[in-house]
Formats: sequence, C-alpha cells, structure tokens
Amino acid sequence: MKIRALIVDDEALARGRLRKLLADAADLEIIGECSNGPEAIAFIRERRPDLAFLDVQMPEVSGFEVLRALPEELWPAVVFVTAHNQHAIEAFEVRALDYLLKPFTQARLLAAVQRARQHLETRNLAATNQQLADWLNSTKAEPAYLSRLAVKTGAQTLFIRAEDVDYIESAGNYAVVQTHTERHILRETLTRLEAKLPPHLFLRISRSVLVNLERVKGLQSTPRGEYLVVLQDNRQLIMTRGVKDIQERLQYPETQAGGLG
Repeated sequence: MKIRALIVDDEALARGRLRKLLADAADLEIIGECSNGPEAIAFIRERRPDLAFLDVQMPEVSGFEVLRALPEELWPAVVFVTAHNQHAIEAFEVRALDYLLKPFTQARLLAAVQRARQHLETRNLAATNQQLADWLNSTKAEPAYLSRLAVKTGAQTLFIRAEDVDYIESAGNYAVVQTHTERHILRETLTRLEAKLPPHLFLRISRSVLVNLERVKGLQSTPRGEYLVVLQDNRQLIMTRGVKDIQERLQYPETQAGGLG
C-alpha cells in the first residue's frame, strides 16, 4: 500500500522541490499540496493523509498551530520542515517523528520517508504523536521565526543571520537584503519576509523598507516634519510609518527625535 502524503509549505518553489525529490519514493503518493495553515487543516480533516511534510514557518498559522487546530486522532505522521531554529530542532529530535532542516538533500528526505514508513507499518505512530502533543501543549502557541536568510550567489547558498541584516528593501517580487558590507537579492516579497522575521527585531518603516532595530542609531526630523531613520553607519532611510512604534521600542523620547546629524 502506498503512503498517501501531503506537502505543506507557503513557498511554491519549496513545494516543487519536495515533490521532485520525492519522485524516487516509489511507494509514496503525493495526494495534495497546501500553501498555508488553514488549507492544511481543511485538507487533513477531509483527506486524512498518512504523512505530512509540514513547514514550521508559515505566516499567520504556523505548522505547530496546524496540529493544535486538529484532534490528535486525525494527525498524520508528521515530518517537520524548518529553517535554522535550533531550539525547535532540539525539541523535534526528542519528540517528533522527524524533521528536515532546509536546505536538505534527497538522501535525508528519503530517510525521513523510510522512518515514517516504519512507524506506520509497526503502528507506533500513536506513541510518537502523543509525545509531540505533550510538547505542543506545554509550549506557547507562538510562531517560529527565521533566524537566518538563505540567499543564493551563483552556485553557492549563503546563510545570513537575521541580526546581521541592516535593512531589507522591496524590489517588486524580490527583496534586497542589505548588510553592513554586502547586498543580496532574495526571491521573496517584503510582506512575506516581514511575517517570517522576528517582530522584536524588525520594523516596517515604509511600504518598501523593513529595518533591523538593532541597527538604528536614531531618528532625524526634516523641515517638512518627516523623519529619517539613521543607522549606525549614518546611512539614512526615509520613514513614512511606525514613528511612534520605533520611539517606544527604542525608548527615544519624542522631544529628542530630531537631534542627530
């Protein structure tokens, strides 16, 4: 009997890569793909897949929240797909069936399928899912945010730590990731990136710019009553939203917001 599998990831490229790498798993049938948490919840309720490849970092409804929204008896075997969240990985190693750390190889993926197959054949899934349920119930329902960004440079993939990013600027369906010394192009919209990055670290200061608050030295007012965000290296970014937010979060008194030159 074939394993009926579901792929859940908010990135179309990631879903396509998973489907391609799974082509060599002869006894596995992909019965569906979902691009967000609500779709996954509805699909699992209706189709009851045997196995789900579940992305952890999804906007609005995370992979964890998908499981929390379902009764445990409907849970399939779950292989989490995650990116650079070491604390989550440590938890998965103990309590989850398996996890895949992006970017993963085909061999690693097929090993996860084999592990799921063994659990399904020996009917040992209930015990594994119970451990996972206990962990989910003991943790807060908080989204898992990216700690690194994977950017491609030719044949090489670089992993940029979130805290090393100065700001990110929108360029249509792409994002320009600016560090202190480098600039990288990422195939991702700014809105989607904003949902994936830790909100305590990043703030949207305009329609097209997301800034790392740790890189902000201060604010500078203009004669027209507008504000500029001044970075540690004195670069300036135009600010059209979030003035009160940035003053509160960085604890800048409003009366002192214009004194930087």
